[in-house]
Amino acid sequence: MRKLYHFHGGIHPPSNKTQSTRTAIAHAPLPTKLIVPLHQHAGEAAKPVVQAGDHVLKGQLIGMPDGFVSSAVHAPTSGTITAIDMQLIAHPSGLPNLCATLIPDGKDEWAALKPIDYRNHSSAELQHLLRMAGVVGLGGAAFPSDIKLRIGKQKITTLILNGAECEPYITCDDMLMRERAAEIVQGAEMLRFMLDADEVLIGVEDNKPEAVAALQQAITANGMKQEVVAIPTIYPGGGAKQLIRVITGLEVPSGKLPTDIGVQCFNVATACTVYRALAHGEPLLSRVITIAGNVRHAQNYEALIGTPIDELVALSEALPDTDRYFMGGPMMGMPLPSVHVPAVKATNCIIAASAKLFPPPQPAMPCIRCTRCVEVCPADLQPQDLYWFAQSREFGRAQAFSLFDCIECGACSYVCPSHIPLVQFYRFAKSEIRAREHDKQLADQARVRHEYHEQRLEREKREKAEKLAAKEKAAQAAKLASAQPLTPQQQAEQAELGVSRAHILAVAQSEVEHPDEGVIQ
Repeated sequence: MRKLYHFHGGIHPPSNKTQSTRTAIAHAPLPTKLIVPLHQHAGEAAKPVVQAGDHVLKGQLIGMPDGFVSSAVHAPTSGTITAIDMQLIAHPSGLPNLCATLIPDGKDEWAALKPIDYRNHSSAELQHLLRMAGVVGLGGAAFPSDIKLRIGKQKITTLILNGAECEPYITCDDMLMRERAAEIVQGAEMLRFMLDADEVLIGVEDNKPEAVAALQQAITANGMKQEVVAIPTIYPGGGAKQLIRVITGLEVPSGKLPTDIGVQCFNVATACTVYRALAHGEPLLSRVITIAGNVRHAQNYEALIGTPIDELVALSEALPDTDRYFMGGPMMGMPLPSVHVPAVKATNCIIAASAKLFPPPQPAMPCIRCTRCVEVCPADLQPQDLYWFAQSREFGRAQAFSLFDCIECGACSYVCPSHIPLVQFYRFAKSEIRAREHDKQLADQARVRHEYHEQRLEREKREKAEKLAAKEKAAQAAKLASAQPLTPQQQAEQAELGVSRAHILAVAQSEVEHPDEGVIQ
């Protein structure tokens, strides 16, 4: 049996998971319209390749990756593009973004699909296929998966699939592992092939025995050399660094990536999507979403990307006192600016909230230095010190205290007796530091451009001076030559070339009088 390790801190909030795991994953009906954002992944937004009035097929490319970190976007069903414009999306800023509005024609007609045998392709070719299939991380960050597979010369020893799903209410990965375990383990083998990893470990919290059993059965049935590791149930055990620590005992150093210690992590839903993209040629068009909270029937739905949230919530019947909605879990999720925004690739859960279920936060009081936040911090930081530095805008000291190692899990805020929204202060400090670093980068670029401009002017001035000096030297040589009589042999050579002594003197005189015109040909 594999030895397990522990990470510092962690908490045990009420799980609230049983409500949405009583029934199987249901397929959400085709919505009346789909709003497909062109920026629903980390990095640069996709560039639209369709326009209003175009008829598209299911799986057809509508957004081309634009930039190194980017991913493609596809039509979730067949229909007509009615608009390419700015619309409100699920984002903390509450600002609109470029979206394609698609009105389904009801036929759900597929574009041509091209399944492949991954074993006959190089890792680089498979990475490009995943980029064009729009495959991104489905654990929440939506980072393009092809980028995580570009590891250069770094040797990956262990591939870890993250099936921990530690945050309350969210059960989409749990149900996916129960019902589609075979696709997950086959996707894991494809990822292992691309990374050339030595072993595949699937980490699942021990409060999901059905998922553990389903994965083990799928591994045996498919003859895979993979291992399911049941890990202790604790939040945030699903964080990449925390999961790596628990399963392998390795620590990801501050400021480093898992690949720096020979490990790479992918979400189980991402592995399933990789399998669909390569084995069936299907781009990422839908995902499993948990609808929970203040609803009559909490459940998981397979929903098309771009489905309006209000149509999804209606399937579970939000209760009358619902007053707001969250995307993600209660610990790390974000409030939605509107219930009419579309589901995106990063939408793993929608929580209907009410004042009874989620009471308003109490007023923050002064920090009493109780150190409870220190005890639960999974990154082993000093949250109370980071809070003081952020509040006093001492951002340099906050960085010195490893601010960017904070994963914003909210464990510190959860246990704070003074009800201080600690994570909000950390996010503020991070954004200020990033903004200042960006401004510094722009200033450095401007300085380099100015220095280059000055060097170019100096070089041109020097080259002009050298050219004038060379011409003056040539003129002086011509004068010296004209002052000496020609020998009989020189006179004979001059006569033979048809050049008179008078012409030589004329050329020399011209050089002296007009030095910038160059030699007359």
